[in-house]
Amino acid sequence: MATTPVPGGPGHPGHANDRADRAARNGGRPTLAFDRAAPYVDYGAIDTLLSLQRPRTAEPAETSFIIATQVMELLFTLIRQHWEAARDALDADDVPAALAGLRRAIYAQDVLVSSWDLVATLTPTEFGRFRDALGEASGFQSYTYRHLEFLLGNKSAALIGPHRAAPQVRADLERALAAPGLYDAALRLLHRRGYPVPAGQVERDWSRPYSAHPGVERAWAEVYADDRPGNTLLALAEALLDTAERVTRWRHRHLMAVKRSMGAKPGTGGSSGLEWLAKNTEQDVFPELWSLRTGI
Repeated sequence: MATTPVPGGPGHPGHANDRADRAARNGGRPTLAFDRAAPYVDYGAIDTLLSLQRPRTAEPAETSFIIATQVMELLFTLIRQHWEAARDALDADDVPAALAGLRRAIYAQDVLVSSWDLVATLTPTEFGRFRDALGEASGFQSYTYRHLEFLLGNKSAALIGPHRAAPQVRADLERALAAPGLYDAALRLLHRRGYPVPAGQVERDWSRPYSAHPGVERAWAEVYADDRPGNTLLALAEALLDTAERVTRWRHRHLMAVKRSMGAKPGTGGSSGLEWLAKNTEQDVFPELWSLRTGI
């Protein structure tokens, strides 16, 4: 009886032995003929991916806007995966694994910030030719981005509201709302290691937004007091600050893209637009890691 090769095992096209045999048969050149769709196209669902750009107007710049939006959504998903892995590692007292997750996310964040370049030159005339086609669509309604904000401690049950008609999305966001965020996990780790994190910051209502506390700043100041090589908690603090700085960079690029393409017009999603984004940009992420620098 014929058997199906185990994925990744001998007899599977992706196995190392099969790759070596194929390269030898091809004389070192790429395979040029397949019975079905090219494996690359199948693996990456490329046909599906390229079918998802569906402009609603004849304005060429709309395609750039759609692709930028979709790229950001993919990166939000990737960053969430890394942040959740880092948070879970902190809960397990595995600081090296948490640092690895944060570093991976930082690289993705850099790409995310740069993704604004795709629409950086969008003129108000170009944007105006397709903006009405958005209707009430707004990036504020992105549930993948909302997950990131919840992981950063920017919690609000009301912000789940746009997704009440999507039960699975709503349930996922409600779980994230009720769970400790990335910074919460770091503070709980400090507490377990004997640093003076106030009890109210270790056990609290996780569905409430994080608020800065002077006791937390003092705890982090103790971490920074030991700047010898090998202090993994100091490395953690700096990795968290790298994360926070990139969040602010992304928010600022968003603000500038909106200011450049539409000025102070009201947002499509019902907000004041520029004013709303400016307030969000001013909020420090992981605030005590910023404020302690004044006293060091």
